[in-house]
Amino acid sequence: MEIKIKKLTESARLPERGSDFAAGYDLYADTTEPISIEPHTTAMVGTGLAAAIPEGYFGGIFARSGLASKQGLRPANCVGVVDADYRGEIKVALHNDTDSVREIAAGERIAQLVVLPFLAVTFTESDSLPETERGEGGFGSTGRK
Repeated sequence: MEIKIKKLTESARLPERGSDFAAGYDLYADTTEPISIEPHTTAMVGTGLAAAIPEGYFGGIFARSGLASKQGLRPANCVGVVDADYRGEIKVALHNDTDSVREIAAGERIAQLVVLPFLAVTFTESDSLPETERGEGGFGSTGRK
């Protein structure tokens, strides 16, 4: 599948896979100066890119495991969504979960983009739902083992 990407700045970098079997494509910070993220705050980090995600798909913006586990930086909304009809700049809301200031350098990998299909559905209001074995059991209702 081919996805058209538009560079909005000269310094923007196209998404790249880290290995042949990687599901995610690294997104890079498009900034001229380092971005400081204060403890327990969120900063919007631009990628300098816009994309034409095909109809029936969306771009999921996920954390980079190393950035999250080693630096405590993750997308603030946990998984961002780039809809097929969005043509603006792809930005990542990076949240600092630590008690220390974190810095993002120009060109640093900040998240990964995974292109995924989705089902368009219609919700129909109903007075009843089909019964299941689980029923209304909530979090942890199926046990630990």
